[in-house]
Amino acid sequence: MLKTSAIPNTRERLLGATMKLVSEKGYLGATTREIAREAGVSELTLFRNFGSKEKLFEGLLGQYTFLPRLRELRPRLDGLAYEEALMTIAKRFLLTLKEQKSFIKIMYSEANLYPDKVRKVYTATGDELRATLSGYFLSLQKKGALRKVSPDTSAGMFLGMLFAYFRNEELMRGRDITKKGKMDREVREIVDIFVHGTMKERK
Repeated sequence: MLKTSAIPNTRERLLGATMKLVSEKGYLGATTREIAREAGVSELTLFRNFGSKEKLFEGLLGQYTFLPRLRELRPRLDGLAYEEALMTIAKRFLLTLKEQKSFIKIMYSEANLYPDKVRKVYTATGDELRATLSGYFLSLQKKGALRKVSPDTSAGMFLGMLFAYFRNEELMRGRDITKKGKMDREVREIVDIFVHGTMKERK
């Protein structure tokens, strides 16, 4: 028998149902009626908990994207060497993307069709993710460990490199990035390029 704490509450069931149906049908195709039915509640209960489909989507992004994982990871980064911290972030980010591959694929294909409210929610989550990582870079700058470049641009570039790698390998080519140590090797390369650049040091 499940312990009471292990039984998903109504909000968790609704978010889980939303993730499942949006991954299958997209945000536009998944109706609140279907989501409520999948969660085993009434549509009225859905609106009592979230108020609108946009708020439900906001809750989904707040729980299932990399943002909450990065926030949880953030305190541990200060105890790691810089490259080790970046590799930890990169691997967790890529594994999160892989877990949500179907969701990302359908969202990526229909994003230009979203109404403004939904686009703003989606953009705000991405901005917050970037700001969280930017805060880490800024803290290292204050310690004198990094040179004075824009922490926000650095965060955007690092996440952008990783997402481009995932999109090219998993979404476009259908390759499993976790197979035979592929991700470990390529993350190490990405981090090395990000940290040291590509030009050979002159002696």
